[in-house]
Amino acid sequence: MDNKSPRELLEVPATWSITQVLASLSAALEGNGPALAFGRSDFTTVESEIAVVIPTSGSSGAPKEVALSAVALLASATAAHKFLGAKKGECWSLALPTQHIAGVNVLVRAIALGSDITQVDFDYTSIVPTQLYRALGSDTELLASLQGAKAVLVGGAAVNNNLLQEARVAGINVVTTYGMSEMSGGCVYNNEPLAGVDVEIRDDHRIALRGPMQALGYLNSPERLSDESGWFLTNDSGYVHNGKLYIEGRIDDQIISGGEKISLSAIDNFLNLDGLHYMSCAINDPEWGQQLCLASNEVIEIEIIKAILRERFGNHGVPKKFISNINLPVTLIGKPDRATLAQRFERIES
Repeated sequence: MDNKSPRELLEVPATWSITQVLASLSAALEGNGPALAFGRSDFTTVESEIAVVIPTSGSSGAPKEVALSAVALLASATAAHKFLGAKKGECWSLALPTQHIAGVNVLVRAIALGSDITQVDFDYTSIVPTQLYRALGSDTELLASLQGAKAVLVGGAAVNNNLLQEARVAGINVVTTYGMSEMSGGCVYNNEPLAGVDVEIRDDHRIALRGPMQALGYLNSPERLSDESGWFLTNDSGYVHNGKLYIEGRIDDQIISGGEKISLSAIDNFLNLDGLHYMSCAINDPEWGQQLCLASNEVIEIEIIKAILRERFGNHGVPKKFISNINLPVTLIGKPDRATLAQRFERIES
């Protein structure tokens, strides 16, 4: 993306209070202040249309800087509030880091409702599955807060159905979300596309999205964000049934081992019934091409795990290597950090 007109791009200092961030973000959205980068940026000026820059995690390549307009961010907030039935003056709680779009979205929604961020007596919040798991386990204070909210958005990673059911039985109004920085965050709630969001399923079940909350492009990459018809082709696979979108996994989570395709997301989702206990990854192997590996923060009953994976996925779904009792690496918003885990397995090989 070319810088066609000068607008200052300011990296949000880590020392800023939420009040300072809200004030500067409000000015950025109104066009009265510099655009804000919620993370490190290689740029100091951007086009005047850009209000916010979000760095992607770089889980499938080099990190990209996603450029978002005020129009897109506010369209996302409006669609979310329409789905939730949110009203002016209702409050959001910030439980996620602002280096990611989900945290920034909470701030934008608070601005749209004309309210402050609060950590108590809030109406809405956004969390990742790990936080939900902890609330249902040992964090009684968090559980009570979530039970008192009108809606709790859960996204950033796949959520197991058993965990969702447990949360709803506990009195938490959970709303699952699906989206990415390129679509200003969550644009599908409880499998339903938000107002204005179009969904298409392409070859290999790949999901394409289009809507008014779509980003302008990437600051540091010549790659086009959308095609000529405005469709953004995601790295996720899924299908539509009765107007609802169901996510199968990530295209870039697929590996080929011994000539067979294996979805790492499918394996993880199958094994993780109540929180994150298992994580799969792949390492290069001269015989198999890619070798499927599995780690856990518990003791792995290897023969039992092999048997249930073989029954569900066939012989190609049986891991070749295992590691028990480790801290499973995740990103700041709870996504599996497979690259770091693969390095752990590679160190064992060397």
